[in-house]
Amino acid sequence: MVFNTLHGLFSVDMGIDLGTCNTLVCVRGQGIVLNEPSVVAVKKGTNRVLKDGNAVGLVAKEMIGKTPGTITAIRPLQDGVIADFDITEAMLAYFIRKVHGRRAFVRPRVVIAVPSGITAVEKRAVHNSAERAGARQVYLVPEPKAAAIGAALPVAEPRASMIIDIGGGTTEVAILSLADISVCESIRVAGDDMDEAIMNYMKRTYNLMIGPQTAEHVKIEIGSAAPLDGEMTMEVRGRDLISGLPRKTVISSEEVREALKEPIGLIVEAVVRTLEKAEPELAADLVEDGICLAGGGALIRGIDTVISQTTGLKTRIADDPLTCVARGTGVFLEHLNEWKDTMESNEDDL
Repeated sequence: MVFNTLHGLFSVDMGIDLGTCNTLVCVRGQGIVLNEPSVVAVKKGTNRVLKDGNAVGLVAKEMIGKTPGTITAIRPLQDGVIADFDITEAMLAYFIRKVHGRRAFVRPRVVIAVPSGITAVEKRAVHNSAERAGARQVYLVPEPKAAAIGAALPVAEPRASMIIDIGGGTTEVAILSLADISVCESIRVAGDDMDEAIMNYMKRTYNLMIGPQTAEHVKIEIGSAAPLDGEMTMEVRGRDLISGLPRKTVISSEEVREALKEPIGLIVEAVVRTLEKAEPELAADLVEDGICLAGGGALIRGIDTVISQTTGLKTRIADDPLTCVARGTGVFLEHLNEWKDTMESNEDDL
């Protein structure tokens, strides 16, 4: 206990949105202090991080698709869960050090948001990675709960609050009441699948191979779920599948919308299934309060319109949807003594 107290004097407790695409860190009283890609560059065939352990985040993302044969840029989380234990640990350790100004003698308490549908083994992997990365205590909170709190929904009240958090690896759909999740569905269809759908469309339609970063750029620039008032076009560059040579072509927002139809359709189906499982009184609340969208996927043009038309419920996008989950973990930190009984932690080790 004395050992932990000494560490606490030198540590800044933090909330972490450990996302498939990006990791965000929130510090109590400071807000979001770090927002970097969940990417690590390693020497091929090893788990050794390049540049003395500093080839993480923005530095590593710039290397994706451009590395020589001796280097691999890895995203250690897939579909919202840890795919590579050692590299995730190295990434977390780097982010913790960066937030603490690279001081070595730090062991913070950490709140980590995780997908609601992950298994006990996957939860333990997150716990262990954070502990080995330097966390003194680790608390896990379901992503939709953190997103709802970060979006300032009245989750503690005896009425329904519905959140849809569309991240990079998973989409979380949940109805909350009395500070807990009443109904929830977690599907492994999200932003990455949208990027892949665009890549497949370019191969199928134009015989053009593009990388995931280009597909993401297309999605952000001209992607939409519903018809736009003014449709757009964009020049896309890649490698011709027939000649093998670099080539460019122009695609329209209508084409990108067609490419995104399947993943967006799966997300909408998950929303409908969640509503069908809701208790009648909770469903009645949603008629008035509607649905809130969070996560990067909430920024797809017209996705709120599609969900609203399908469900008949008003649908709004949260303020700064990209940071809702991280801000929610920050609120948990501020009220840790009140909330920790509802969270999974490693307090038995204290």
